[in-house]
Amino acid sequence: MSSRETTKTTEGREGAGTTRAGSVRLDRITHRYGRGGAAFTAVGPVDLTIPAGEFLVLVGASGCGKSTLLRLIAGFEQPTQGSVRVSGSEPRPGRAAGVVFQTPRLFPWRTVRGNIDLALRYARVPRAQWSERRAELLARVGLEGTEKRRVWEISGGQRQRVAIARALAAENPLLLLDEPFAALDALTRERLQEDVRRVTDRTGRTTVFVTHSADEAVFLGSRVVVLTKGPGTVALDLPITLPRGDVDAEELRNSREFAELRGQVSHAVKAAAAA
Repeated sequence: MSSRETTKTTEGREGAGTTRAGSVRLDRITHRYGRGGAAFTAVGPVDLTIPAGEFLVLVGASGCGKSTLLRLIAGFEQPTQGSVRVSGSEPRPGRAAGVVFQTPRLFPWRTVRGNIDLALRYARVPRAQWSERRAELLARVGLEGTEKRRVWEISGGQRQRVAIARALAAENPLLLLDEPFAALDALTRERLQEDVRRVTDRTGRTTVFVTHSADEAVFLGSRVVVLTKGPGTVALDLPITLPRGDVDAEELRNSREFAELRGQVSHAVKAAAAA
């Protein structure tokens, strides 16, 4: 996609419900770390509008500002310049979105049930509804029957599924995932990619996902944004036109359309890192 096409695509999204629940608007965002001579710009300027229900994947080389943008959207940090709006308002930490990190960050002394119940409590779900909600959440991520198991008794992939279920416990319309599968083996990573794609399609939540992988970006996203090397700016903004819903994952990954889109993203990532 040319820069002119990217600009037109972005402009077309400007009025696409920027105050709807789950929508995200980054307006001329720049973020710096440090002070004086040690200060450096991590990301920006960046303009992005993410309509409600979209699955946006941020991809780029290490140090391009992907995780910084995610923290700004979550409200964990405030931008040095510009503004962030989630559902039309400034994001509040712990309230703006469900967040899944690269490591699951579960409580090891609790069972799977205990970790989910804690998330339900923080989400202010009435205790009388916990059993039903817990069962629903674990079913969504394929962990039925694991409630009584300790965290150290389940695999790394299962722990990450618990982390995703915990992030879904609150009815936040926005889900943020920061390279959640990076430390997993290839087979587990593919299975969890399929799980996340299926869960987010069914719930309709706006999702922002950070990755280094062009393959993962194209498989998961309905839209992929490639960032330049730091300070990160938008190098490519690409709609992903692959079918969603109940599709055969293997057939999708082996399709010509998938290969072409993966090639576009991979080329853009390499060009952005070398610029």
